[in-house]
Formats: sequence, C-alpha cells, structure tokens
Amino acid sequence: MRYGMVIGLHDHMVGEYRRLHAAVWPEVLAVLSANDIRNFSIFLKEPENLLFGTFDYVGDDYAEAARRIDADPASQRWYRLTETCQKPLGSRGSGEWWAFMEPVFHLD
Repeated sequence: MRYGMVIGLHDHMVGEYRRLHAAVWPEVLAVLSANDIRNFSIFLKEPENLLFGTFDYVGDDYAEAARRIDADPASQRWYRLTETCQKPLGSRGSGEWWAFMEPVFHLD
C-alpha cells in the first residue's frame, strides 16, 4: 500500500528540519524498516514550507505497524525533535499529526 501525507513547517525551522533529515538516526531507520515501511521520501515545497511524505507499506496490518513505530523509544525522541519544526494542517483527520492524503493517480 502506498501512502501520501502532508504537513506544514514553521518558517524559522526549515534549516533545522533539513539538518535533522540530513542524518536520520540509524535506530529510527531500523524501526521503520522492521515494520515494513519502504521507499520513504519527504519533499519540501518552499516558500509555502509544506512537507509531502510518501512511503510504501508492505506488511499486513499498517495500524499495528504504526503503533509499534510510535511506541519505539528512539522514534519518540525523534518525534520530539521533528514535531517542534512542524505545523499540522487544520484540516487533518482526527488523531493525525501529518494529514494523510487520498490517492488519485499512480503510474507503475
């Protein structure tokens, strides 16, 4: 399953967000991989400072995988750093930080 998501980025935090993602912690990458997340990319659109994330989930239960990732101590420390940079959209769904998007087109 392919997912797309969007979130805002505080103007004054663009440099910090870039710095953090230039060297994502190996333990954060490992927990994503261990929970069947593949092909994960984040794109930045300036000057609006919107982040677009996309990834493939190759497992059988995304909700459970997301729960395990969120419960991981390294992921929790990473979130505390990155979430200070982010500005969630007012239109996001209940319980979402990043707003998940509906797929409307894909070409393999």
